[in-house]
Order: sequence, then structure tokens, then C-alpha cells
Amino acid sequence: MTVLLVVAKAPVPGAVKTRLCPPATAVQAARVAAAALRDTLDAVRETPGVTPVLALAGRLADAEDAAALTAAVAGWPVLPQRGADFAARLVHAHADVADAFPGRPVLQIGMDTPQLTPARLAAAVRRLADADAVLGRAADGGWWALGLRDPRQAVALRAVPMSTPDTGRSTWSALAERGLRTVPLPVLRDVDDWSDARAVAAAVPGGRFARQVAAVRRAMVVRA
Repeated sequence: MTVLLVVAKAPVPGAVKTRLCPPATAVQAARVAAAALRDTLDAVRETPGVTPVLALAGRLADAEDAAALTAAVAGWPVLPQRGADFAARLVHAHADVADAFPGRPVLQIGMDTPQLTPARLAAAVRRLADADAVLGRAADGGWWALGLRDPRQAVALRAVPMSTPDTGRSTWSALAERGLRTVPLPVLRDVDDWSDARAVAAAVPGGRFARQVAAVRRAMVVRA
């Protein structure tokens, strides 16, 4: 059974989604992040045939919507993120899952793609069954999903500069250099700035994320 690993940061004001400010305030940005994370956790929970795991930076107790987020991961293994930078935290998260679930493949996602659905996640899991790795690139040049039949191969990420327009391409190359046969997943837009937030909210208007983006837009009108 594939481990579906969510790598996330506790939605604490001032610590998450700071590129949404302005127009959002720090608290509003954290609420948008909390909504994105809850929508993501719902999609993971409803994906059949996977074991959900959360690798968390920070404490949910300090986050916006703390009670609901804590309830959403009740019964899930929650692993603390560790490492000096984001690449190291990803490598350690995959290694920690490999220790906890020996021999299991891992599909790792983040909290910036609240448009994910159980069907899309299940399709990615199926693609991983026929490859060494899968990589879902993001429209901004990064990536939104990484699947590995052997999660310890995530050590390849140590050589990849994160959060750049070349991160996706560099990750693909790093996997290839380790001899891994990688299969692409669909390109998605992840939420980094306000234009991303508006576009993704429009694509999934019924979710919590869209409602929080709409709340920020209403507040903008009031302030104006």
C-alpha cells in the first residue's frame, strides 16, 4: 500500500503564505493556508488504498483553525520535519517514512494545491506502480508531487535548488542521474502569490480554500 505523504507547515500568521500579503493580512493569509491544507487532507483521506502520513513543520496547536486541523489528522502518523533547509526536510521526511513503513512506495504532496482530488491522487498512485518515480511539475517551474518506489531515493533532492523556476527540471535530472525511470504527472498551478490564489479558487469554487480567498476579496472591498 502506498504511503501518501503530506508535507506541510502549520498555518501560523506570519509564518505561511507571506507572498499573499498584501492584499491579505498575515492572519488572512494563514486562514487561506489552513483552508488549503484542510482541502488537501480531505482529498488524501478520501483516496482509496493509501496510508496517509503528515510531515509537519511547527505545531497545529498554534495555527489558525487549529481544532479542525487537529481533528482532520486524527489517527494519522504525524512526523516532525527536520533539516536545515527545505530540501533536507524533504529527504528526511521520505527517509522517516521508509523507516516507519519499510518497503512501501511514497507519493509526496504539499499544501499548495487545494484543487487536488481523490481521483487525481489515485491516478498518480497508479502511475507510480509502473515506474521508479513520478513527478508532477508546477506551472511556475517547481513541482507539486514526487512519488518514489524507494523513498530513500529522495536523497537526490539534496542537489536540487528549491523554490526556483528550474526546480522541476533539476529534480527530473537528479532522478535520472540516479538511474530512475520517471513518469510525468499533469502540470498543476500551485498557490504562491495572490494571482495564483485567485486562479486556483476559481477552479475549485466549492472548497474551503475558495471561500477563504473570497473572504479576503470582500475585506479588500471594505478597506477600499
